[in-house]
Amino acid sequence: MAIEKLQVPYQTGTLAIDLGNSTTVVAFQGEKEQTPNLLDLGNINRSKGEIPTLIWQIPEENKLIIGQEVINLGLSNKESPHLNRDFKRLIGNKDFSELSISTLSPEQAGELFIQEIWKRIPKNLSIQRLVLTAPVETYRAYRSWLQKVCETFPIEEIALVDEPTAAAMGAGLPAGSKLLVIDIGGSTIDFSLVALEGGEGKAAPIAQLMRFGGKDLNETSKQVLRCAKVLGKAGFRLGGRDFDRWIASYLCPGTPLTESILNAAERLKCRLSDSRIEKKDTLLEISNESSSSPAKNLILSRIELENLLLNRGLLNSLNILLEKTLAKGRANGCELNNLNGVVIVGGGSRIPLLRRWVEEKTKPAPLLTPPPIEAIAIGALNLTPGVTIKDILQRGVSLRCWDQRTKQHIWHPIFLAGQPWPTSNDLEVVLAGSKVNQKEIEIVLGEPDLEEAHEVIYINGIPTLKNERTSQKVIPWENSTNSLILNPEGQPGEDCLRLQFKINSDAQLEMKGIDIRNGQEINTKILGPVR
Repeated sequence: MAIEKLQVPYQTGTLAIDLGNSTTVVAFQGEKEQTPNLLDLGNINRSKGEIPTLIWQIPEENKLIIGQEVINLGLSNKESPHLNRDFKRLIGNKDFSELSISTLSPEQAGELFIQEIWKRIPKNLSIQRLVLTAPVETYRAYRSWLQKVCETFPIEEIALVDEPTAAAMGAGLPAGSKLLVIDIGGSTIDFSLVALEGGEGKAAPIAQLMRFGGKDLNETSKQVLRCAKVLGKAGFRLGGRDFDRWIASYLCPGTPLTESILNAAERLKCRLSDSRIEKKDTLLEISNESSSSPAKNLILSRIELENLLLNRGLLNSLNILLEKTLAKGRANGCELNNLNGVVIVGGGSRIPLLRRWVEEKTKPAPLLTPPPIEAIAIGALNLTPGVTIKDILQRGVSLRCWDQRTKQHIWHPIFLAGQPWPTSNDLEVVLAGSKVNQKEIEIVLGEPDLEEAHEVIYINGIPTLKNERTSQKVIPWENSTNSLILNPEGQPGEDCLRLQFKINSDAQLEMKGIDIRNGQEINTKILGPVR
């Protein structure tokens, strides 16, 4: 008797990949489906749709293992350049490159990881659209990296949204709601005030942030235009993996923090976050070292964990982030008592101390707790072409100008942090010559470095919160210098160029202008992405 082969339905729809520092989530929503589904990607899953962000690579053997397979083979405890983890936090962030012993750069590891996930997408799924998420702190560099990673993917539409905005969508609040999103991830903590507008209260997909590869959004979409506006943002580069380092260094002082010890610390943290555990209950985790090194017992109670987080200054820094976010919200007409809810996501959202802090600090707004790991990926699926997100700049943009009074170059802000985009009006700047017979004027752009009270520094490999304030500086954009020819040549103090700047709907800074002296137009130039 022949056995009839089961036919798997063929589906078209949208794929979301939320690359996390410790866990990556992959979800799919079919065009005719009302709800998204976490994808089963086989042996690389920890559970359906959840993949440990791990890579084991041996280039000389052309061997690549990712996700849960790395853990199943006992490779996640090894201290080896073949093991790649914690790489998401390093993408676009050169200051932390020395923390990795891997032979792969963070960008290379991330690219391999996403491409391996792509290879494992079920063949019965036709991906019409890919939605990716990005951290706020390294948004511009991260977006540029993702664009290159996805160049070869045969998809017409690729979208990107920042993680706090996606988390707001994942909470499922109706149009018109205002909410505070707190994302406590493996490598970053981000606060964001988000306002959902339009849609007549229908829980429909609502937003598309940008486009990649010059591909236009689907303007024929029949969905109602809805607009999600971010009213305030703040964040810093610290997260659950750093909590693991704090625990490990506290319980194993003077001991090198091997992967085995850090993994044991993570397991201990997760168990102590169970609401059924009492404060004084003491739990044990054993680090499984190699045969040449003895195993270590990590013993900790919840009250000890909470005291450790307090002593490290975590809540003090969270207070500062909350104050900065609410201050930006007030500037946009949103007070704490205007919020319809507070959404807390990310693995760190399970820690009872942090939940209590959120509840206490954000009253009277109700606390919403969607599934902490997959909320961002599910929210990202609700961001579709044909609609627009109005966001605000996290960093701002400054232009290097010649100051006639001091006879030196200064940084002049043209768009400030908190500026909504796309901009409705162009910003006009008049530039004068700075020297005799000047042949050209260089357009040099930069962004203010806003790391102040919550700066994270590393002391002996342990993340430490630096509380004293630092003076603000401007970080020049890489490869952003444009030279505008002066014909005739300019003279000191002579007004030469009238330039107009705007931020378009793709978060790109545009410039056009005119030479005041001869009326010659300067064609529109795309100077680069902003954040």
